[in-house]
Amino acid sequence: MQDASPVRLTSLAHGGGCGCKLAPGVLAELLADMPLARGFADLMVGTETSDDAAVSRLNDSQALVATTHFFMPIVDDPYDFGRIAATNALSDVYAMGARPIFALAIVGMPIGKLAPDSIRALLAGGAAVCATAGIPVAGGHSIDSAEPIYGLAALGLVHPDKVLTNRNAHAGDVLILTKALGVGVLSAAFKQERLAPEGYAALIASTTQLNTLGAALADLPGVHAVTDVTGFGLLGHALEMARGAGLAIEIEAGGAALLPGVENLLREGVRTGASARNWASYGDRVRISGQLADWRRDLLTDPQTSGGLLIAVAEEGAKQVL
Repeated sequence: MQDASPVRLTSLAHGGGCGCKLAPGVLAELLADMPLARGFADLMVGTETSDDAAVSRLNDSQALVATTHFFMPIVDDPYDFGRIAATNALSDVYAMGARPIFALAIVGMPIGKLAPDSIRALLAGGAAVCATAGIPVAGGHSIDSAEPIYGLAALGLVHPDKVLTNRNAHAGDVLILTKALGVGVLSAAFKQERLAPEGYAALIASTTQLNTLGAALADLPGVHAVTDVTGFGLLGHALEMARGAGLAIEIEAGGAALLPGVENLLREGVRTGASARNWASYGDRVRISGQLADWRRDLLTDPQTSGGLLIAVAEEGAKQVL
């Protein structure tokens, strides 16, 4: 489905995808004086560890997982934008080991600048992803906004004993990342009109792949911690996992798979501003052994819109996860 609007969707926004997220350092400063959500006996996961979603116990067999995710477009096709944003929002539910039950749409659109057909296509894309996940978009809220914004508030259910968090990794665990890196690089190349058709196809395929695996991980032996890799890049979300466990995480710089064409684009200087902001926020907590090329560092801090799950699992359980 093609955009019926005479303007590029991405031209209406100053940023795109999870690259729109506030840098980790800025976010930490803004939240520094916020009180922790203590004193609520049924709140199992709150803001303390920067986890992917909030979790509240409903009863002995059910806990409610709640999250919200929205951003500006990284592509011009409104249907694809809706699919990407919805997939990204549901990822937080899966990262907690839960199955989604329904979603609410979050919509901010520049009425008068964007054709109604484009907005309808965007909403249809989000609804299509939710249908694939087996849930409805049961409502939402919309505003007239200067820049196009779309996402979901997503809710899911999980057994209280099977909640997965980013904070329980064990010493000796191995890491598994379920998607290749480079979404931010491809989206930057797209905005610069430098992305080849095969690169765009890889971008769409990765960002619209649901992380449904998360709902099954709690039943696999040795899975200790899970998070999804999004706007803070692989290093940033690994740092949250390390901090939650009180451990260090060792990452081989060349260990993660790359999406097609990403290395060449990085070597040509294509990168997002968010990548540099991420490194400025947490680079002092990353120890580099040996030489690390600038392009490789930019890859490891590259914001991943609708990225993969980062799984910490005991070595003997890794084969079954794979």
